[in-house]
Amino acid sequence: MTKPVISRESFSARIWRKTLAGVGVKFGFAWVALLVFCAVFAPFLANSMPLLMSRDGVISAPVLEYLSVEDAWILTSFFIALAVYRLKVGGGKQILLFLLGSALAAVLVNSFVKPPVLVIYDDFRSTAYTQVDWKIMPPIPYAPVDYLRDLGSKGLEAPFTTEGHTHWMGTEENGADVLSRMIHACRISLSIGLIASGIALAIGIVVGGLMGYFSGIVDMLGMRLVEIFEDIPTLFLLLTFVAFFGRSLYMMMVIIGVTGWSGYARYVRQEFLKLRNQDYVQAAVASGLPLTSILFRHMLSNGVAPLLVAVSFGVAGAILSEATLSFLGLGVVDAPSWGAMLDQAVKSSTFNWWMAVFPGGSIFMTVFAYNLIGEAFRDAIDPRLSDKAGVKS
Repeated sequence: MTKPVISRESFSARIWRKTLAGVGVKFGFAWVALLVFCAVFAPFLANSMPLLMSRDGVISAPVLEYLSVEDAWILTSFFIALAVYRLKVGGGKQILLFLLGSALAAVLVNSFVKPPVLVIYDDFRSTAYTQVDWKIMPPIPYAPVDYLRDLGSKGLEAPFTTEGHTHWMGTEENGADVLSRMIHACRISLSIGLIASGIALAIGIVVGGLMGYFSGIVDMLGMRLVEIFEDIPTLFLLLTFVAFFGRSLYMMMVIIGVTGWSGYARYVRQEFLKLRNQDYVQAAVASGLPLTSILFRHMLSNGVAPLLVAVSFGVAGAILSEATLSFLGLGVVDAPSWGAMLDQAVKSSTFNWWMAVFPGGSIFMTVFAYNLIGEAFRDAIDPRLSDKAGVKS
C-alpha cells in the first residue's frame, strides 16, 4: 500500500508555482516588468537634458535638478515597494506598509522637491550644455514634450527620415520624438490600470463580502445594487464627465473604479457563501471575533484566489478604456498617452503607419500580457484546467 505524501506547500505558494509553470505567463510578466521599468525610470531613459556632465571641472546632474514632484514620488514609491517586499511579513501588512510609506513619501516630496517652473528644452542644446568637458545623455535624448523647434522638426516624420538627428520611431504631429512619448506614456497606462482596478477591488470586496456572509435580505439588496451598476455604460459616463468637468486622469480612475466593482463583488459573494458555513468560520464567530476580523482575516484570505483572475482582466479593461478615450481626443492633454498617439495615425487623409504600429502595438501587447496572466491564474486555481494544460499539481 502506497503511503500518502503530505505536502507542506501553502495554498498561495502552490497557486504561484502552478501559475509560473506556463510559458505565456512568463512573457506576460516580462512585458509588465518592462512597462514598470520604463514608467519608473522614464526621466533617465528619455530626456533632453544630460544625466551627468562636467563643465570647467564642475560636475552636475541636470536631470536631477529638473526632476518633477511626480518623478520623485514614483521613484521613491518604487524603492519603498522593493524594501517592503524584502520584509518577512504577511501580504496584507506589506500592502499596508507600502501605502503608508508611499503616502509619507508624497508629503515629503511635495514639501522638499521644488523643480523649476519653466523648462525650455532648447537651452539644453545651447553651448552651455554642448561645450562641456564630458556629458552622459539618456539613451533617448529627447523629452516627451520637447518639440524640437530649434532643430526645425516638421512633425509626423517617419522613422530615420529626419535629417541631422535620429528618431527610432519617428515624430508625432508637434515634432516630439515618438519613442520618448511611448516610454513616458507607460505611466498613464499602468497608473490608470492599477489604481482604477484597486478602487473597484476594494469596493467589490466589501460589498461582496457582506452579501456572502450575511446572505438573506442583505444579499438580495446587494445583488440589486450590483445589477444597477452593471447597467451603467462606463464609456458614455466618462464622455459625459469629460464634457462637463474637463479632462482629468484622476477623474477617469475614479469613474472606472466606481463603475467596475460589480464583477469583483460577485466573485467574493460566491466564495463567501461557500465559506460561511465552514468550521473555522463558525469557530471564529463562536470565539466572539469582530466582524472585520472574520471577513477580512479569516474568510478573505481563503477566497481571494479567484479575484486574481478578475483583477488581471480588470486592469486590461481599464487600460483599454483610457486608450479609447484618448483616441477620441478626450484624454489627458498635458501627458503623453498611447491612445492619443494612435489618434494621429490618420491626419489630413494621410496614413502615418508609425503612429498606428507602435502605440497600437503597445496597447495590444499590454492587454494581451494581462490576459495571459489572468488565464494562467485561472488555470492554476481550477484543477481541471491545470490537468488539461499539463501543469503538475
